[in-house]
Amino acid sequence: MHSGADPRADPGAAAVRLRRVNRWLVEDIREDLGNLYEDSCATGSGKAYRRPSRQDFLNHLTGHIRRPGFAMVIAETDGLTGCAFGYPVLSDGRWWLGFDGVLPRTIERITKSSSVFAISDTLVRPHPQDQKLAHRLQEKLLTDHQATLGATLVDQADRPTLDSLHSSGWLDIGELRRPTSATTFRALVLPLGERTTARLEGLAHEAWIRWPG
Repeated sequence: MHSGADPRADPGAAAVRLRRVNRWLVEDIREDLGNLYEDSCATGSGKAYRRPSRQDFLNHLTGHIRRPGFAMVIAETDGLTGCAFGYPVLSDGRWWLGFDGVLPRTIERITKSSSVFAISDTLVRPHPQDQKLAHRLQEKLLTDHQATLGATLVDQADRPTLDSLHSSGWLDIGELRRPTSATTFRALVLPLGERTTARLEGLAHEAWIRWPG
C-alpha cells in the first residue's frame, strides 16, 4: 500500500486501486458515498464533536460537485473503500477569506500561482491502513492537478481528524471563520515537492504555526 511495505503485513494493500471519477459518475455512486461516509464515522470523533448526518454530508457533496474544477478520486477493492474530493483554489485568494491574521506570504504566492487545491473531504472505511490510504488519495488529487499545496478546513472541535492530518504531514497554519458559518475552523496545508516543503518548513518556526493544545 506504500513504498517498501511488506505485502504479507497487509494482504489487501496491493488490491487497492485508485481512480479519478467525473461528476456524473459521482452522482451515480451517491448512495455508495453516503454509506462510505457512515462507515468512516464508525470509529467516532469523541464525545466533544458531533459529526454531521449522512444527509448533511450528501448536501455538502452536492454543493461541491457544482464547483468549477471539482474532482474526486476513489479507492476500490471489491467495493468502494475510500474517496477524496475537492476543487482548485482561485488565484484571487477568496478561499482564505476569514483567515485570522495576515496570510503568510509564501502561501499567498502559491495561491496567486494557481497551485493550491482545496481538499473538501477524505473518507476511508475503518482499517489498520486507513490513514495511509487517506494520504494516498489526497496526494493523487494534488498531483493530478499539478498542485504544489493542498489546503483543507477542519472544525476545531474535531480533534481526531486534526490529529490524524497533523501526523500525516499537514501543517496547521491558524484559525479561519467563514462569514456565513458559526463554525471555527483550523486551516491546514500539505506541501508537495521538496521546494514547497522547504519553504513551508521555515514558516513552522513562526509563532502563528502551532498545534493547538
